This record gives sequence, structure tokens and C-alpha cells, in this order.
Amino acid sequence: MRAAPTCPRCFGTLRPPSVWSSAWRCGVHGAVVPFHTRRPSAEALDLVRKDARVPFWLPWPLPPGWLVTGFGDAGDERSGARAGVVACSGPSVTQGPADLLIVAEEPGLGLGAAYAGLPGPDPGPGFDAGPPGAKVDARGHPTALWWVEGRPDRAVYVGEAMGDWLWIIGWPAEAGCLVALTQLSLRDLREHDQELDLPFGAVTPRLGAEIQGLRTLPRLR
Repeated sequence: MRAAPTCPRCFGTLRPPSVWSSAWRCGVHGAVVPFHTRRPSAEALDLVRKDARVPFWLPWPLPPGWLVTGFGDAGDERSGARAGVVACSGPSVTQGPADLLIVAEEPGLGLGAAYAGLPGPDPGPGFDAGPPGAKVDARGHPTALWWVEGRPDRAVYVGEAMGDWLWIIGWPAEAGCLVALTQLSLRDLREHDQELDLPFGAVTPRLGAEIQGLRTLPRLR
């Protein structure tokens, strides 16, 4: 059974549309687009990219030992996916497991900021005032990312690609070395003219599955 959608800004429960309003509503943030998490599978990928209005970015090739561990999308039948997230997990640069969430979203939706632990829907003014902290290749285009101070247990980088916010959030904070020291090459999973044999693992709790009541399976190593 699919979990109920949640708020993309706080992962709280939503009131569904009614005869008085066509919007999904959060008790804290008002009218929002509903956010769903998806277990990692080819079927889930086909579903999220069907009507996507934003990229679904995946580092490819994946770092050695890494797996795709979930998807998420914010939107409805009328709007299509206006925010998308791809989760990847694998060995950290130090010891133990690490997780990366790559988020693309329209300005103002707040999904990337929610994962980053920031109060507002966007990174805030002046985040790009200094030199970038990392660079990625987004579908063949060099893209600058700036480090943003979020919560101490995670690394947060944000920039702009194809007119949308691009966030990369890593746990633990040391996972940011993968972003800062390696120029990741990002593929847009909406593109069908690419043969990618994606390795799927168990859903990561970083995606919000625990909040939405999905049973988290043992992590693959």
C-alpha cells in the first residue's frame, strides 16, 4: 500500500483536497504540492519520470560500491513532478555507510531546504557570494555548487541547473568530500536514450521513509 503524501517542507501530514479547496494543505505551511517517496526499482523510476517537469539527477557512473536507494517526487496529476529526488548510498570516504540525496526543484518548493535542515524554502540570499565549493557536470554543463551551512550531521551543496535548484545533501558530513573533491557527472534519468543498468539497494531512511511509515529494509552492503 502506498504511503500517504507528506509536506515537502516539513514531511508533516497533509489534508487532502476537498469540495472547498483543490489544494493539499499542511497545518504549518498551508497549500503545498504533495510529496511521495518511492522504493528503488525500475517501476518506480518509470513512474516518477513520466510527467516530471524537473530533472531526476543521478551521479553516473556511481562511486564504487554505491547503490540507488530510493526516489521521491513532489507534485500532483495537474502539475506533474515539480521536485524530484534520487537517493544513493554506499561506503563513505572514512568508515561506515554514507548517503547522498540529489534534489532538483522549482524555486520556492522547499524540499531541498527541508533535507538540508534550513528554515526557508530556498538557500537564502547571498549563499553564492563567495567562490563555489564544488563543481559537477550536469548533463554536459559545468555547474557550480556552494556549500551551505545546515545541520552539523550533514553536508549541503546547492546551485542552479537547467533553471531549477540543484541540491546535494550528504550524510554524514564527511560525505561532502565526494562532492567537493570529485567532479561528479550527473545524468538526467528522464532521458530515455541511455542504457543505464541501475544497481538498486534497500530504501534509505534519509529519504523520509521512516517518517511516512514505510518499513525500512536491511541496508545492502
